[in-house]
Amino acid sequence: MANSPQALKRARQAATARAHNASLRSRLRTAIKAVRKAVAKGDKTAAQAAYVSSTSIIDNIADKKIIHKNKAARHKSRLSAVVKAMA
Repeated sequence: MANSPQALKRARQAATARAHNASLRSRLRTAIKAVRKAVAKGDKTAAQAAYVSSTSIIDNIADKKIIHKNKAARHKSRLSAVVKAMA
């Protein structure tokens, strides 16, 4: 446990940051799932719309360094390939 006032404050700040980052990661996963669900339903227009909105969310979270930029690029690439492969 933290012993100094400074360490106590850093522990409080870390907890707040961890909660915020967790909510952003959750938003990322939800955006990815939305595209996958639209693809599973076979609705190409909905899948494309979900892809466009998820791309924005993925980029935003990568800019905040919640995930690495290469991981963001990988997610976008795979989602794009799945949407393009739809009949």
